[in-house]
Amino acid sequence: MTTLSFETTRRVYCEPGASTKLGGLLAELGVTRAILVTDPGVMKLGLPKAALESLEAAGIAVAIYDRTEADPPEKLVHEAVEAARQHRADGVVGFGGGSSMDIAKLVAFLPVASQQLSEIYGVGFCKGRRLPLVQVPTTAGTGSEVTGIAIITTGESEKKGVVSPMLLPDIALLDADLTLGLPRHVTAATGVDAMVHAIEAYTSKHKKNPISDALAREALSLLSRNIRRVCSEEGARDRQARSEMLLGAMLAGMAFANAPVAAVHALAYPVGGHFHVPHGLSNALMLPHVLRFNLENETAARQYGELAPVLLPGSSFGSTNAAAGALLAELEAIIDDVKLEKQLRQVGISHNHLPMLAKDAMNQQRLLVNNPREVTYDDALKIYEQAL
Repeated sequence: MTTLSFETTRRVYCEPGASTKLGGLLAELGVTRAILVTDPGVMKLGLPKAALESLEAAGIAVAIYDRTEADPPEKLVHEAVEAARQHRADGVVGFGGGSSMDIAKLVAFLPVASQQLSEIYGVGFCKGRRLPLVQVPTTAGTGSEVTGIAIITTGESEKKGVVSPMLLPDIALLDADLTLGLPRHVTAATGVDAMVHAIEAYTSKHKKNPISDALAREALSLLSRNIRRVCSEEGARDRQARSEMLLGAMLAGMAFANAPVAAVHALAYPVGGHFHVPHGLSNALMLPHVLRFNLENETAARQYGELAPVLLPGSSFGSTNAAAGALLAELEAIIDDVKLEKQLRQVGISHNHLPMLAKDAMNQQRLLVNNPREVTYDDALKIYEQAL
């Protein structure tokens, strides 16, 4: 008998211009004083303009915290929480990429919680309540708008997650117009990141279920059909393709929030933490090599084979192993076609760094337990060597 539980963001709006609804939706949630969490790049591009105008029209007083950075350290969380307290915020908006949305989740929880950030790392430790929370992604990648997960950098380089249904946003606004001006490299890296979410959810050893499977398959279909186009010069401003990328990333987020990611992420985190490689690119660098390692597991090979027709509709494969191999080849072709780096040495990593990366990857047991094949330190080291 199949048993499962499934949780996600309760309302989603997906349409170009959706960010103009922000003020009205926050007002419906009873918000009168909001803090908007974003980053300097988003502000420089003027992306929140329509959203801020809608907040003003709704009579909502807004403060802006715009110091978010990639792989956000704990100090930024504390800063943003203090800004929310100073503003007496009764609602929170995450506006940007995964880092802004992750900080926004914690800003919605910590000002009204009796717990400190250090007490809630791990799975299921958040207690009490949080402020109303709306997420507006400006990249099609993390799916953070529909996950109860916030990833924060602790110390010099280690990443830790706060995982709790308490952090699930109330509303996600998917506005393709916010993604039209994204640089190709960002579009490519975040798009592959979303594909990794779908693939790892589909092959997750724990909590894989029919709902997450269906979402993962549809996400992969949307993402693989559109990623080359949105990374091309002629398709970069295609609103339909951009909308489908946002939708695919969100569906992948719904999938992996319930069937957790695994070794690709576990090995990507140290790459990002130590070398400040964007998360999506870190995943892209590790993806083919982790999949090749997992192919020796019969269950993983079968599941990869099941995904091959999603990326290659109409193709015939002959056998499970051939289908799994075709999936891997197509993923490598996509990474090549969207012009992402393919080797660790291209992002400043040398052979001498690999033992450190492998050691740190072993700290990601929260993720590694979900991998269909057990990963030891020696396995991780070998995977990094292949990726070098």
